[in-house]
Amino acid sequence: MMSEGAVEGTLLRRGDPGYEYARTGAVWNGLKPGRFPAAVVRPASEADVSHALAHARSHGLRVSTVSGGHNWSGSPLRDGGLLMDLSRFTQCRVDPGPATATVGPAATGRDLVAALGPHGLAFPVGHCPSVAVGGYLLSGGLGWNSRAWGAACADVQEIRAVTADGRTVNCSGTENSDLFWAARGAGPGFFAVVTRFRLRLHARPASIMTTSLAFPLSDTGRVTCWAERIARELPPNVETSLVLLASAGAAPGAPDPSGARIVVGATAFAAAPEAALDSLAPVVGCPFVTSAVSRQPPEPTSFAALHAGAAALWPPGHRYAADTLWSAETYENRLTRAADAIAHAPSGRSLVLAPVQPVSEEPALLRGMAFAPLGESYHVCYAVWDDPAEDEANTRWLREAMATADPSGRGGRYVAEADLEAGPDAARLSYSPAAWDRLRELKARWDPENLFHSYLAP
Repeated sequence: MMSEGAVEGTLLRRGDPGYEYARTGAVWNGLKPGRFPAAVVRPASEADVSHALAHARSHGLRVSTVSGGHNWSGSPLRDGGLLMDLSRFTQCRVDPGPATATVGPAATGRDLVAALGPHGLAFPVGHCPSVAVGGYLLSGGLGWNSRAWGAACADVQEIRAVTADGRTVNCSGTENSDLFWAARGAGPGFFAVVTRFRLRLHARPASIMTTSLAFPLSDTGRVTCWAERIARELPPNVETSLVLLASAGAAPGAPDPSGARIVVGATAFAAAPEAALDSLAPVVGCPFVTSAVSRQPPEPTSFAALHAGAAALWPPGHRYAADTLWSAETYENRLTRAADAIAHAPSGRSLVLAPVQPVSEEPALLRGMAFAPLGESYHVCYAVWDDPAEDEANTRWLREAMATADPSGRGGRYVAEADLEAGPDAARLSYSPAAWDRLRELKARWDPENLFHSYLAP
């Protein structure tokens, strides 16, 4: 076995004190998979990563990596292998001159927002503040203002990675470009260890404003028909989301603790307050606004405040199951069916999130990456609960709700939040056929001995 002296970081074998804490700590979700790596290594340097990979090769151990643990399926946890915990790689260095940042995989969206703020810069970070950039960027990255800026991985200029044979390589559009292509979308099936990302940054919007309207769930059809049309007409710097809540009490600050709701939320990222207000005017002017059970007029906000709102919807400690769907259907058709599912959710905390046009589809912002949007509409269904005795009921509800949304079982998925244990095709459905074939070819080329675990499957 690899000796602890071989690494500067921490090595824990199954049965060692601290192993179980490290194993469960690798999954942010309160629902912890019953899978047990043979060892967990927390490297402190790229040299540690190389040592750990050499050990895995020599002992026939397959490797998985984790940076923040937000994958709902707990994909990094695999039986019998070596779990590479990159939580020490938290570096975040901003270079305001060329507007770039060099970040480690364990730096979180909250960390990045705090580092960029003093320089007047921004990045399409994940909606939840505790999401680390590693898994987020590797999966594509649907974040704040992605409708204008594109998927977060579009702003990855270069990565540094340790490959299956222990080499440390730089990858960009001109150097090891095939591995760079895979790193922008391959998600938990990526076949190297990324130790840092170089990111292109954006000017921070001078004004961020948000507004919302909440209606009874019974109004879902009418609300969604109107909201989808309005959202598609709004400028790309406006992010519009539809949220179905099993209980109004699930909404942050909701005064009414009962009653399922559909909430239309819109956030404008603009150069001035007047421009933000103008962008939000069609939402504020909803023709049936008098039917709303609550409304929040446009008000200034910030990335930190947006993160706080998301953290209230997805707080730590709860048990979660989630799945996604890209589809050619309208939001009206899809959410009308989803409304029936959310009305019968076993947990009042569960919700359905449907961002309208969640990512820019400008060809220039989708070039050279494995990630791609796979449909005209997109939604994520979240089962959220507390009691372990309710695990089966909530997981069953999620899968039944997704089966209703996608009767053929062939709809596209987003690998970052797909229910990878729901069926053998969940990962494959997260990619176009051509991208899936290319990922398999590159996996065979860069990892011929299959050192890295591929996608989690049932």
